[in-house]
This record gives sequence, C-alpha cells and structure tokens, in this order.
Amino acid sequence: MVFVLENVPSSLRGELSRWMIEPKPGVFVGKLSALVREKLWKKITTLSETGGGMLIYSNNNEQGYSIVSFGYMRRKVVDMEGLSLVKILN
Repeated sequence: MVFVLENVPSSLRGELSRWMIEPKPGVFVGKLSALVREKLWKKITTLSETGGGMLIYSNNNEQGYSIVSFGYMRRKVVDMEGLSLVKILN
C-alpha cells in the first residue's frame, strides 16, 4: 500500500511514519490491514487542510490495485474503460 501526499502538515506525516516508512518526502509505503488503511485514509482526508493525497492499494481487479485520491494534486487519476491511469496536470 502506498500513500502519496502533497502539502499536508508535518504532524500528519509524523503520524503516518508510526505505521509506514517514508522513502521520499510525502510518499509512505507499508503493508497494513484494510481496517487500518481505511482509518488512516479517513485521518489523512480530515487533517490535510489544503493538501491532497493519493492511496494505492492491492485489490482483486484487472489491474491488481486500486487508486483513490482527494484534494488538489499535480497528478490526477482518470478512469479509462475501467483502467486507472494517471494524468499529469500543468
């Protein structure tokens, strides 16, 4: 599972580092249960203020993963005939 966060408070990043590793600023990687994933995602969407985020997790679908996002990010997830693709915004 991966969280990609942009323009979020450092306190939120500190909270996430308790559960996951942060190999690059704003990018968190780990293996968590669906329950913990959903609770963390709710916390992220509540505490991010003006930031944005993306969650990528394993799923039993054609691609093998799902992507959800919120807020403003430089990359946007778009659905193309059932496939999740990433569009880079200018």
